[in-house]
Amino acid sequence: MTALRRSPAGAAGVVILVLLAVVAVLSYLGLLPYDPIAQHPPSRFLSPSGAHLFGTDQFGRDVFSRVAAGVGNSALIAVVAVAFATVVGTLGGLVSGFYRGFADGAIGGVTNVLFAFPPLLLALSLASVLARNWFTVAVAIAIVYVPIFIRVTRGPVLSLREIEYVRAAVSTGLSRWQIMLRHVLPNITSIVVIQVALSLSWAVLTEASLSFLGLGTPPPAPSLGSMIFEARSLVFVAPWTLVAPGAVVVLLVVGLNLLGDGLRDTLDPRNRGKR
Repeated sequence: MTALRRSPAGAAGVVILVLLAVVAVLSYLGLLPYDPIAQHPPSRFLSPSGAHLFGTDQFGRDVFSRVAAGVGNSALIAVVAVAFATVVGTLGGLVSGFYRGFADGAIGGVTNVLFAFPPLLLALSLASVLARNWFTVAVAIAIVYVPIFIRVTRGPVLSLREIEYVRAAVSTGLSRWQIMLRHVLPNITSIVVIQVALSLSWAVLTEASLSFLGLGTPPPAPSLGSMIFEARSLVFVAPWTLVAPGAVVVLLVVGLNLLGDGLRDTLDPRNRGKR
């Protein structure tokens, strides 16, 4: 963490994400100034003010409260999706790179098939056939990013399996799984951590895209993508209903990308002598 603070990009990313995390936590704890789904028609289309920081929408709902709840929902889906993709993809890359042979061919074939589809199109296809709730959206996004983790981990594993200490571990009689988990996995952790940070930003964008197209978290749960979709027709009447969720999506993605850049600078062995 100390080294991360020395990276301007990493420090900026941490600050942005901490601020958004505080807002999301307040939403989960029910400490927002207004109920994000409660309608109050007399207060419709109020411009931003001290009472309503981001104004109100066409139903009199507080936009700040809805954006805060949307950040929490988007973050939950992105974290669950990337966690699933990280576990499955990393294990798949370990097995593919270490075992080679049939396992490598089978996993590589599935990976190539998934890579043949554009990520958003694949996520749309999966989300459209699954029941609509936040968990199935997370599963659809996770399936899209599993092959990325397989590709990211497989290459380093191919190199590590030929290193002397791994060969020595084989000669001691340790099982392949013991060798992979004790000697190979720790040496690719930094690569996986960086990929996690970058994948979180892509997952947030994918979730927002699915919600914008009507395949994300079903209403009345607030979602940043669905808020942007609803605000399209209101841009000339109440522009804050579009600007607020759009700006928060940008901040969330930028913060995660900056964090990923900071982690890469911190964990890259070639940069250690520069700090």
